[in-house]
Amino acid sequence: MNPTDILTALLLGLIEGLTEFLPISSTGHLILFSQMLGFKVPGYDAFIVMIQLGAIFAICFVYYEKLWRVTAGLSSDPWARQFAAGIILAFLPAMIIGVLAHGFIKSVLFAPLPIAIALIVGGFVIILVERNLPTPRYTESDALPLSVCFRIGMIQCLAMIPGVSRSGATIIGALLMGVERKAAAEFSFFLALPTMAGAFAYDAYKNWDVLTMDSAGLIAIGLLAAFAAAYVVVRVVLDFIGRHGFMPFAYYRIALGSAILAVLYAI
Repeated sequence: MNPTDILTALLLGLIEGLTEFLPISSTGHLILFSQMLGFKVPGYDAFIVMIQLGAIFAICFVYYEKLWRVTAGLSSDPWARQFAAGIILAFLPAMIIGVLAHGFIKSVLFAPLPIAIALIVGGFVIILVERNLPTPRYTESDALPLSVCFRIGMIQCLAMIPGVSRSGATIIGALLMGVERKAAAEFSFFLALPTMAGAFAYDAYKNWDVLTMDSAGLIAIGLLAAFAAAYVVVRVVLDFIGRHGFMPFAYYRIALGSAILAVLYAI
C-alpha cells in the first residue's frame, strides 16, 4: 500500500460514512470521488461496496439495545417477530433483483452521467414529496404493517441505480405511504443492515480471487473510517430531519448533479 492509496481509502471511507444514511447517494459519491482522485486498485468494485460494512457496524452500535431486544424476543415476543418479519420482507426484493441485475448495473450505470441524472431527478422528487406530504399514519419504525414494509422494499430496488440513494428511496417511499419522517429514516437505517450485509457478502464472493493483501488493507482502512463517520451521522441526522425535513438534501442533489453535467459537457 502506498501513502496516496491509504489517504484516498481513508477519504472515501469518510465519504461513505457521511453519505450512507442521507438521501444523497453514497455509491454515487464514492464513484465520483474515486474517479476524480484516480483511485483504481485491484478489487476496486469490491472496495466501493465492502467499506459499507463500517456503516452497518455503526447502526449496530447505535441501536444495539433495540437489536438485542429483537434478537432475544424472537421466540416469545410478537413485537420482535413482527419487526424482524417486516425487515426481512423489505429486504427480499433487493436481494432477488440485485443478484439478477448485478452485472448490468456495474457495467452500465456506474458512470458519472447516469449518476448526475439520478441525483437531479431524485432531488426534484424529494421536493415534490415534501410539498405534498400525506398525513402520517405510522409514527413508529418498529410497528409498520408487513404490507408497508414490503412496498418500501420494492422501492428500495430503485437504489441499485447509482445516484438514486438507498436511504433516499426507502425514506421517500415510506413518506408516501404515510410513515412519519423520523420513523421513515429509522426504518431505513434498520433495513440497511441486511441489504448492505448482503451486498458486502455478494461482492466479497464475486471478487475474492482479485483481492490482494494490499486491497484488503485498503478496505479495512475505508471500513473503519466509514464506521466513525456513519456513527456521527446516525447520532445527529434524526434531529436534523425533524427540524429541517429533507429539502436541504434535495437542493444539494440538484446542485451536485448539475455541476457534474456542467463538467461533463465542458470536457
